[in-house]
Amino acid sequence: MSAQNRFIPALLGIACLLALSGCQQQQAKSMGGPPVVPVSVSKATQESVPTELRVVGTVEASSIVQVKSQVAGELFQVAFTEGQNVSKGDLLFEIDPRPYQDALRQAEAAVTRDRAQIVQSEAALARDTAQAKFNESDAARYAELQKAGVVSKSQSDQSRTSADVAREAAGVSKANIDSARAALDADVAAVAGAKLNLDYCEIHAPLSGRTGNLLLHAGNLVKVNDVPLVIIHQVTPIFVNFSIPEQHLAAIRRLSSNRQLMVSVFSRDNPDHAVTGHLSVIDNTVDSTTGTIHLKATFENQERALWPGQFVTVVLTLDTIQNATVIPTEAVQPGQQGPFVYIVKADNTVENRGVTVGRTFGKKTLVEKGLAPGETVVIDGQLRLFPGAQIRAVEGPKGAGQS
Repeated sequence: MSAQNRFIPALLGIACLLALSGCQQQQAKSMGGPPVVPVSVSKATQESVPTELRVVGTVEASSIVQVKSQVAGELFQVAFTEGQNVSKGDLLFEIDPRPYQDALRQAEAAVTRDRAQIVQSEAALARDTAQAKFNESDAARYAELQKAGVVSKSQSDQSRTSADVAREAAGVSKANIDSARAALDADVAAVAGAKLNLDYCEIHAPLSGRTGNLLLHAGNLVKVNDVPLVIIHQVTPIFVNFSIPEQHLAAIRRLSSNRQLMVSVFSRDNPDHAVTGHLSVIDNTVDSTTGTIHLKATFENQERALWPGQFVTVVLTLDTIQNATVIPTEAVQPGQQGPFVYIVKADNTVENRGVTVGRTFGKKTLVEKGLAPGETVVIDGQLRLFPGAQIRAVEGPKGAGQS
């Protein structure tokens, strides 16, 4: 191929490039400059922002009771359904009461016998006391007659002996009364014990809560204080245990000394519904292994939204920051120099401005530096923006950035 022929394709290529460039310039002129980017915007607002600690906690029943039998016998009846909510005093189980009814009747019969014995002993004491009094008088008379020489000394001694015997008999009768009264006290206590055992044949719920699985069924023999029959968890109120870094301990102690600190929890299956309670316990030691302090919050849990053993997100509210600058979280963009936002200027162009952000709560973010209340920020469409880009501002959807 000749040199002239080799230059022909090169000239054709240059001509095409010049023609394409001319078309692009003509198109840009016809469009009037860079395209206008539609974006959603929102204004930075000034709000009171609570200072919160967010950690993971576990739900714990406020009380756990293992229901056991206090008497031995056959389990006659189970009066509830597994997993049922029960109230304090509800009948749960019944033990065969017949042996304890017989024991009560025997104890009551012994009390009746003791009372009859007391009456009999009191009558004997009255008789022996009267006899002793008569014999004392008789012995005194014989002593006077002996002095006068009317009766012999042996007759006087015999009357004195009779008086002593009658006095000792009265003492025996009094001792019999004391013994019968002691036996009566013992048998009265036996009656009380028999009645208590009979009452124990009916096992009632010691607290209000929710029953678990039935661990022993009707027809089985139960022993005293042996295996639990059922376990009850009290879930109203209920506790949530969680731990926070020890550097927050001083603030928590200071604030809790003046007022109750509010605690909110969110379950995994319902993250938008908060259950509210208050801080009730601050542990007395810091865990040296983890550098955390254990806390406990109390919740009324009337709706039974919380369940023992459940993992929840715990939010402990401390101080409140007044007049804080807040923007929707969507407005904050990551950058090489740190987070930034696109600010909408008066001429509907944007500039990117670095900001110092604080904590995020709900769908909002606290801005500590770099932004003033009332300034407009872009919350959607940032991927098409650059500094100086022309935008068409559209208000964000209703509720954007709302917690």
